[in-house]
Amino acid sequence: MAAKKTTAVTSESGATLRDSFDRELFKRSVLYNIKTLYRKTLEEASPQQIFQAVSYAIKDQVVDMWLETQKQYEKKDPKTVYYLSMEFLMGRAMGNMMINMKAYKDVDAALKELGLDLNVIEDQEPDAALGNGGLGRLAACFLDSLATLGYAAYGCGIRYRYGMFKQKIRDGYQVEVPDNWLENGNPFELRRPEYAKEVRFGGYVNVRTDENGRNNYYQEGYQAVKAVPYDLPIVGYGNGIVNTLRIWDAEPIDIFRLDSFDKGDYQKAVEQENLARNIVEVLYPNDNHYAGKELRLKQQYFFISASVQEAVQKYMRNHKDVRGFYEKVTFQLNDTHPTVAIAELMRILMDEYYLTWDEAWEVTTKTCAYTNHTIMSEALEKWPIELFSRLLPRIYQIIEEINRRFILDIERNYPGDQEKIRKMAIIYDGQVKMAHLAICAGYSVNGVARLHTEILKKQELKDFYQMFPEKFNNKTNGITQRRFLLHGNPLLADWVTAHIGDDWITDLSKIKKLAVYADDEKAQQEFMNIKYQNKIRLAEYIKVHNGIEVDPRSIFDVQVKRLHEYKRQLLNILHVMYLYNELKEHPDKEFFPRTFIFGAKAAAGYMNAKLTIKLINSVADVVNNDPAINGKIKVVFIEDYRVSNAEIIFAASDVSEQISTASKEASGTGNMKFMLNGALTIGTMDGANVEIVEEVGEENAFIFGLSSDEVIQFENYGGYNPMDIFNSDPDIRKVLMQLINGSFAPQDPDLFRPLYNSLLNTQNTAKADTYFILKDFKAYAEAQKKVEEAYKDEKRWARSAILNTACSGKFTSDRTIKEYVDEIWHLDKVNLKKK
Repeated sequence: MAAKKTTAVTSESGATLRDSFDRELFKRSVLYNIKTLYRKTLEEASPQQIFQAVSYAIKDQVVDMWLETQKQYEKKDPKTVYYLSMEFLMGRAMGNMMINMKAYKDVDAALKELGLDLNVIEDQEPDAALGNGGLGRLAACFLDSLATLGYAAYGCGIRYRYGMFKQKIRDGYQVEVPDNWLENGNPFELRRPEYAKEVRFGGYVNVRTDENGRNNYYQEGYQAVKAVPYDLPIVGYGNGIVNTLRIWDAEPIDIFRLDSFDKGDYQKAVEQENLARNIVEVLYPNDNHYAGKELRLKQQYFFISASVQEAVQKYMRNHKDVRGFYEKVTFQLNDTHPTVAIAELMRILMDEYYLTWDEAWEVTTKTCAYTNHTIMSEALEKWPIELFSRLLPRIYQIIEEINRRFILDIERNYPGDQEKIRKMAIIYDGQVKMAHLAICAGYSVNGVARLHTEILKKQELKDFYQMFPEKFNNKTNGITQRRFLLHGNPLLADWVTAHIGDDWITDLSKIKKLAVYADDEKAQQEFMNIKYQNKIRLAEYIKVHNGIEVDPRSIFDVQVKRLHEYKRQLLNILHVMYLYNELKEHPDKEFFPRTFIFGAKAAAGYMNAKLTIKLINSVADVVNNDPAINGKIKVVFIEDYRVSNAEIIFAASDVSEQISTASKEASGTGNMKFMLNGALTIGTMDGANVEIVEEVGEENAFIFGLSSDEVIQFENYGGYNPMDIFNSDPDIRKVLMQLINGSFAPQDPDLFRPLYNSLLNTQNTAKADTYFILKDFKAYAEAQKKVEEAYKDEKRWARSAILNTACSGKFTSDRTIKEYVDEIWHLDKVNLKKK
């Protein structure tokens, strides 16, 4: 039975702040908030207090739209998407809200009349520490697009107290410190204790047979925490729609027990408090040990159980039969972290609503859809049976039964093929395999770039694709132009609007109209002058935060992204070392000045990634302070890379480094942000780079290196020994020797030996240079020479830069969401009449 189509909602009033903006009222609201919140006048208030007061004034307007939106949703009863994700990398909320309310310039003018600077006020807001990398930023873009397109949606996640961590660089090393983003409170959130849920861990399952002979299952002897939701508004652009990001905080079920404390049993008295606090303390606790693994699984089940409980209860408040749940609700699992939602929904349907297994399975398999975000097999989550069954006993029972039935299906399809069972079973070799559960129970399995999806079908998930070809589809990721151009690069946004109108803000395909200006000399000069102004802005940021002076007339060559060996920041910095050697050996060599800018967080337990950060900073210390090269190379590592400084970086970049090992990057949404802002790509044919190059043309990018097929061939059949390159190429050999001869670590020459060993591993060549850095090095160096030559031709570069912006239309999250709506969720957009 096909899911019913549903409606997208536009507020009947169509109200936005701009429609009813009263400058005097807004100013009075700000002053009133300062007085009532802090008992101060404007002159006495601190910048943080002024930020809070302005935020509450904006929130007053947002809440009116929020109430109206929910009223319309209740009236129309549209199908709702619950986007379940461990991460939502939202960035700052204030500016984005004002942009989407079409009120940014009005608020700016009102604040100027009060003698206030909106930029200074925005800088008081910490980035919400709810995510880390592309996975979380994609989720944030999707929520923005869902609201802008008018679809009912909830984002569901965790209200982390300290996020992943705030990155400090001390003596060149990454140091992780708590990111206390809630220190001053979050003015935009609403605590919703009326929707609190109990989440249970541990204990055992008791089975009781009722008078009808049915077995009923009860979890007993468990520990419990209370999940309390905090709602954040997600404002659609100019349409009055406000959706909700619901993040769950954990509180103890039993408050502090004085009797236990008085008896001296302090540990018992605070046990509940500690259980709750630990669950929401940090994003991705280090799972190099058992306790870390247990905490991660607790986090996942905590927010999933609370979200699924509330989704079912919300549905049942307006419907009589839970069997129709899937007609009004769909769960999108953002990677494997939320996959436990499948078993939790089964548990609720069977144990609380008394559906049979087959009835519950039909509802569940028509409700849950899965997005795969990784080609790396080691990143497909697997849990030890012992841990999983002890922590989630009822959930494990359900997964065991799903697995038993799934194996029977495999045997029917492939009689006698034990290898298929080994590769596909959900429970095997003492592990619970979450991706296998998601594919078995999900009605859709999508990759996030065309190449990524093809690799999943042909390699990592080949057996599942053969059994369920109808489930697999591709949804190439996208970004929101409202955050990363309209807000992040106002100079360029205004220029684009002046040339082609403002339709691009909600329909990025219209930006293609800029292509006619690519050969216009006046347009080229204007475009490159905007780039120069943005480079000055970034240079000032670098001067303040790094103490390094960089030349905005140099090439800004930028690699900002999560640090992982497959993303090959190491290739980039080794090439910088190579260029530095060239300049030292040939001081008169013609060389266009280059500023290499890095930004990345490494997972706290990822030693080689953290050592790469130290190497980048050690190279920077040497290169930036060597008068012999006359400032021709500068190296900058931007501390604590996040959404708010990313906006400044994307706007200023000339070259976007997208140099992952081909076949390893699922998508790469960062490059879409660079492209939108007029940067040219240097990269491999990996992830979304393939589609980006298709759109802009290979002549407007710098492509190098092994193809994904060649990488996979080497991985499967061997034939590559990096020592051959080391022996035959003196330039590469010199660079590698500098890792172990003290050139960049005179106090500890062996400091970077682990990186050297990762590339050459003389003990086991099969594990040497697994990401083909040396194999691609010379091709990368050649591509970098082409970058320099192209940049020296100002008109050619300006033309390519304009075309990159003009050809970015495909890569909006609005387009991605429309594809999800049409091809997976089966929603139907209907605009309601405005009053």
